Amino acid sequence: MRVTIYTDGAARGNPDGPGGYGAVISYVDARGQEHIKELSCGYKKTTNNRMELMGVIRALEALKCPCQVDLWSDSQYVVKAFEEHWIDKWQKNGWKTAGKKAVKNIDLWKKLLELMSPHQVTFHWVKGHAGQTYNERCDFLATSAADGENLCDDVELN
Repeated sequence: MRVTIYTDGAARGNPDGPGGYGAVISYVDARGQEHIKELSCGYKKTTNNRMELMGVIRALEALKCPCQVDLWSDSQYVVKAFEEHWIDKWQKNGWKTAGKKAVKNIDLWKKLLELMSPHQVTFHWVKGHAGQTYNERCDFLATSAADGENLCDDVELN
């Protein structure tokens, strides 16, 4: 099955403000019917990059079978990690950057790699706030979640 995922994250008062993610999952079933699923959640204290990763993670968690995934994000942090092989270098260097600093959000990067394993995922960058319908929807979901009243505590993923 081929699936298209769009994700976005937002944090108010980054790095300590509330934040949220939004994700839109789109696919066509065997009968030719298009399906759209939206996901979002807000967190009490987080960063933009953490929320960008959470959007991708939650979208991949929603997939119930191995898929070909086209994943679109306006986060260069997420997209370049795979397109420019940062993730491979981080793993090889014991989750350290080229400057020997610990990679931030290691728990989320590890979870993302685990969730990607049954899928064929291709990452694409989309310019944010440029009118792309699903990217704009993800931004709305992320900011609405960040501004919501029912915020969750941040979760550590293993």
